[in-house]
Amino acid sequence: MASEARRRTAPTEEPAGVRLLLILAGVAFMALFLVLPLGAVFAEAFRQGLGAYLEALTIPDAQAAIRLTLLVAAIAVPLNVLFGICASWAIAKFEFKGKAFLITLIDLPFSVSPVISGLVYVLLFGTGSLLGPWLRANGIEILFAVPGIVLATIFVTFPFVARELIPLMQEQGTADEEAALSLGASGWQTFRYVTLPNIRWGLLYGVLLCNARAMGEFGAVAVVSGKIRGQTTTMPLQVEMFYNEYQGTAAFALASLLALLALVTLVLKSALEWRFGDELAATGRGH
Repeated sequence: MASEARRRTAPTEEPAGVRLLLILAGVAFMALFLVLPLGAVFAEAFRQGLGAYLEALTIPDAQAAIRLTLLVAAIAVPLNVLFGICASWAIAKFEFKGKAFLITLIDLPFSVSPVISGLVYVLLFGTGSLLGPWLRANGIEILFAVPGIVLATIFVTFPFVARELIPLMQEQGTADEEAALSLGASGWQTFRYVTLPNIRWGLLYGVLLCNARAMGEFGAVAVVSGKIRGQTTTMPLQVEMFYNEYQGTAAFALASLLALLALVTLVLKSALEWRFGDELAATGRGH
């Protein structure tokens, strides 16, 4: 009777027809909402041939957008890595008042619209704000300039590294660090030779996700950038501007670069899981 009950409740014991139907439904959903739109982007980008595609990427506005996007990512990602490591270390290794509140704050960008986060910076640094007149009097530009774009990007991306590392560090506990300290290692030596090797794959996961989001962010950046052509337009913003101006090839060419970024991120993630699957599983990252 036990075996009959197990057969009735085991999810893998459904009839072959039901399993096939579920698989087809999943494949059809992904094809409709993921594969087809992605294919359409590349099809439109290369509709007029490779020459037109490459020419579209050499348009000065497109070049400026690519450079700005890379610059913003180069600033935001390392800062988020630093914050993520520090926050994860504090939350996973220590007990202190306000710990739950700090975790809530880290999750805040996941629950707040990026447009709202952009408006927050407008309220902080805009002309009518308390800081606005002082910034303007001292020649400091935050809004409609690179600093504002960087701040908005950091806000929407800072949870990614921390959220990858916090559960990993919590699962590992503090036994290894305590052992290293008891043997005379300094705090920096303990972090470098004990903690960092244990979290390296989770850290790399977080960096990949953070970089992809930083380069593809639209809402928050659109609010604080002012969309000044050739100066404060990142790749997503420039895609919209090209499309609204009926420059379809240029719009889809830039969009294809962002799509390639997503595909490269996915390939790297899969390669890590395949190459270091045993180590990922051992550190709780085998999912």
